[in-house]
Amino acid sequence: MATRLIDSFGPDVPRRIGAMVTAVEPGFDRGRFVAAALDGYEPLGLMDRGRHWGAALRAHLPGDDAAALRTLTASLGPARPADGPSEGMAPFLYLPHSFVIAEHGIGCFEVAMEAQHALTQRFTAEFCIRPYIAAEPERTLARLAAWTGDPSAHVRRLVSEGTRPRLPWAARLRDLQRDPRPVLPLLRRLRDDPSEYVRRSVANHLNDIGKDHPALLVEVARDWARDAGPERRRMLRHALRGRVAAGDPAALAVLGHDPAAPAEARVMSVEPPSPRIGDTLRIAVTVTNPGTAPAAYALRLRVRFARPGGREGVRVFSLGQREVAPGASVEVGGRVSLARHTTRTPHPGAHTLEVLVNGLVRAGASVEVAAA
Repeated sequence: MATRLIDSFGPDVPRRIGAMVTAVEPGFDRGRFVAAALDGYEPLGLMDRGRHWGAALRAHLPGDDAAALRTLTASLGPARPADGPSEGMAPFLYLPHSFVIAEHGIGCFEVAMEAQHALTQRFTAEFCIRPYIAAEPERTLARLAAWTGDPSAHVRRLVSEGTRPRLPWAARLRDLQRDPRPVLPLLRRLRDDPSEYVRRSVANHLNDIGKDHPALLVEVARDWARDAGPERRRMLRHALRGRVAAGDPAALAVLGHDPAAPAEARVMSVEPPSPRIGDTLRIAVTVTNPGTAPAAYALRLRVRFARPGGREGVRVFSLGQREVAPGASVEVGGRVSLARHTTRTPHPGAHTLEVLVNGLVRAGASVEVAAA
């Protein structure tokens, strides 16, 4: 069984932090800090432990906020290699530092920026940069713009990851969620970054934007696809994954799957013919290219699940991508589980299956699902 991250986030963490701070600030009361950090930490989750230990750390750092952040920055260990992520979860040692910077640096902006620049090369500053974006957006985005040319991939990645409107484990940036256009120039500077680590963050950021502004995402992707090399095209495919999964014809067109391409589809079989809750549906589909030129097809199966009260739930499953010669046909198959999942509870009733070819419904079938 894999070790949970929180299992390695125990008493040794504040003890190590205390030793690191004492090495640069001999007056730091290491014993009292560790005692305060360990008081009541056991029932706390990962992020709450980091917040609790960060509060204890700030309470025992000397001086005003600027002096405290300078001490904290001086105590940091060696930076990670500049060109990509490190292995393992050891950098989470610095999660408490992130909370100190987030909560105590707004009043000393320049010192806080220096601290975040250093921290992100050891752990990440994607959590602690967000209060600065909210409080001083123009000033912070200007600093992030300068960091798009930083020698460290960790710093360049922070530009994209820290401004993600829907960053996991973090509070949403509501202003950028409403209008993400202020960060698009930053993402544009990073779209061809030499580090895949950075480009993948750009793709994830664009995918975030697409959840709230799908048309804007497609507009940006269409613009960036012009004269794009293979690395940028790969990044755009990852950025558009949410819209592709939803069968968005405009997103598929950006990736070369033209909704106007001639196509015919036929559902050949659905097994079992009388399914029950708990079964797995198996669907076989034939797709034909009736045109006079080869066609690239992105194939999806959209399932409209029965729900109580006449409602329905919708899920889209990939059937793959195929390049089909003129007049030729391909056979594809898919499976749909009717078992109970943590994210989906199946119900008896009529289920509709729709075959999407480049985002358009080209064939379909219905099945009546009985109770288990």
